[in-house]
Amino acid sequence: MSFSSLALSSKILSAIAKKGYKEPSPIQAQAIPAVLSGKDVMAAAQTGTGKTAGFTLPILELLLKGQKAKPNHARVLVLTPTRELAAQVGESVATYGAELPLTSAIVFGGVKINPQMMRLRKGVDILVATPGRLMDLYNQNAVKFSQIEVLVLDEADRMLDMGFIRDIKKIIALLPKQRQNLLFSATFSPDIRALAKGLVHSPVEISINPETTTAETVQQTIIPTDKKKKSKLVSHLIKENNWQQVLIFTRTKHGANKLTKDLESQGIHAAAIHGNKSQGARTKALANFKTGEVRVLVATDIAARGLDIDQLPQVVNFELPNVPEDYVHRIGRTGRAGAKGHAVSLVCSDEINELQDIEHVIQQHLERKIEAGFEPFNALPDSRAIKPLKSGRPQKIKKKKVEHKDGQRSGDNAKGHKPKSKNPRHTDTNKLGNSSAKSGRRKPNPAANSNKKKQSQSADPYSATR
Repeated sequence: MSFSSLALSSKILSAIAKKGYKEPSPIQAQAIPAVLSGKDVMAAAQTGTGKTAGFTLPILELLLKGQKAKPNHARVLVLTPTRELAAQVGESVATYGAELPLTSAIVFGGVKINPQMMRLRKGVDILVATPGRLMDLYNQNAVKFSQIEVLVLDEADRMLDMGFIRDIKKIIALLPKQRQNLLFSATFSPDIRALAKGLVHSPVEISINPETTTAETVQQTIIPTDKKKKSKLVSHLIKENNWQQVLIFTRTKHGANKLTKDLESQGIHAAAIHGNKSQGARTKALANFKTGEVRVLVATDIAARGLDIDQLPQVVNFELPNVPEDYVHRIGRTGRAGAKGHAVSLVCSDEINELQDIEHVIQQHLERKIEAGFEPFNALPDSRAIKPLKSGRPQKIKKKKVEHKDGQRSGDNAKGHKPKSKNPRHTDTNKLGNSSAKSGRRKPNPAANSNKKKQSQSADPYSATR
């Protein structure tokens, strides 16, 4: 099958040819005709299989018909979970629509809002946005939704993981009821299906690969080692194998910063990208990594999706993720579009449970390889036998632990006492009494006040009858 058989206009086909693509990927071959038919679509496929073009190309074709966008309006709204993914989608729209008389805009937080407001004044055909910044613009009357023809939720499962469900529901409530809905995701988790019930109507459901399958083009290796040896082991692997472009994942922002400093001290040019970095710093780090100016990009899971780097050869899991499905998304940054890739995970004995969960989800034991000079003092236990995934029942996804900032304690610990559920004496009544005692004030007693008033009136010789 070729793109020319998918009922796309000549100008769009020309833009596709310039990108060097000849045949559509499986997700594109099924999604493009479904979107062009005007039906709602639910599509799931592995990371790196071309989902973005799967909805971008047919949307551009549909927008060639109909009225232009009014001032402060948009005709298509694409919601993404991260700034990086929003930028990637916006880049795809600009690339494939380069020869079309259509306009687009990208809006996300972390940058000044005024230029975005100015951009929306004339109206745009396609608006790519993160939920938080979109609501800010709506509350300032900078964007209106009455002209929306198509709503796209890109990486919907990631948006739910990141806690955007309230914003998404608010936005959906503001949109016209008559519209086309497209839900693209890497997984069809129970939460995604719950969201879809109130969003899509009689959808075309597309599922190209099992939700937790890793790409066959990615070689996966486990290197057992001790936690304290990981930093030096990473430097050793980069230098020994002459890796020129490496994406490394850590669990925390603090860990990403620390590893970046360690690599820099070893003479390896590295940069960190995570939620505490400004958008300018994140954009610069990613751009320098793509051009090769930065050799190593150290990222938290915020970058597990939305980073589209051509021919990225190496991904390293400095620490295994808490959620096993995130392992699939992390290593999906390499081996994209049929290219070969290599994913290395540094695993200490404390991470055996995470490793076994990952192996269960992907239904395979990962190859272990001992690196000379970095043998673990605490041996990594053998993995258990892999039980088959239960059919007909979606895999339960573990909730991510809330990451506290450095030096920040949890709410219960900060109060200095046990939570209510573990301390029966700690009740709302006691809390009220304690607060009154601390303030030095007594609780008002209406009955006592009325008695005092009566006594004062009876003792007054100059009563009101005088």
